[in-house]
Formats: sequence, structure tokens, C-alpha cells
Amino acid sequence: MLLGLSRSSFRYAKTRDQQDWLRTRIKEIARGRIRYGYKWIYVALRREGLLFNKKRLYRLHYLKGLQLRLKRPRQNSSESHRKFEQIPTKCLNDCWAMDFVADQPHDGRKMRILTVIDTFTRGKRVTDSLR
Repeated sequence: MLLGLSRSSFRYAKTRDQQDWLRTRIKEIARGRIRYGYKWIYVALRREGLLFNKKRLYRLHYLKGLQLRLKRPRQNSSESHRKFEQIPTKCLNDCWAMDFVADQPHDGRKMRILTVIDTFTRGKRVTDSLR
């Protein structure tokens, strides 16, 4: 105890991480099969003859940042079909817009109404736009 260090800490020798080879193999499989999650990688490694715990594989897979999104993002199909630019209207009756509006009053009946509006006068009073 000459230096103030205990004998066990002074003689400690670092050991190399035993799971480096497994981490690299998981990454190789994930690169080859992009949509594989940790369960499919587990099956692929078992087919290669490597037997180990599934929870261990999940932990290494998660630490590498290889986890997949649970849901694919939805694509807005109605937006993708719009290929024209909206041109602002310049006068009355130039362009009309229509939409269904649904409502349900307190007694439980359902009603749907087709609303049709002139896009030029929307939000304005007609007498203001004519001046």
C-alpha cells in the first residue's frame, strides 16, 4: 500500500469485449436484410449454428440502433395526385369548391350536407367584393 492503491485494482487487467464479433455479425446481417428485425436476425444466426439467448441479441441490436419503425409512415394519396398550382380567382363565379359536412345533433340522428361555396367570395361579403 505504498502508493495508496489496493492490490486488486493495481493488478486489474482489462479484457476485450467478448461480444465484438457478435455485434459485427448482427450489423452485417442487418445491412444485407434491411427489413429484418432482431427476431429474424436471431433465426439467421441460429441457422449459422450460433446458439445464445434471444434477450442478449435484442440488447445488442437495440444498442447498435438497428431497431425498425413499428409502422410505415402513411402517404397522403390525395396530396400526391394534385399536380396543379392553385391559381387565385379574380372574379365571382370563377371557381367553386364543394365538400360534405357531417353532423349529429343531440337526439342521435346523423345528417350530411353538401356545401358549395364560391372561392372568390369565401370569407368576404359579396357587396365588399363588388366595390
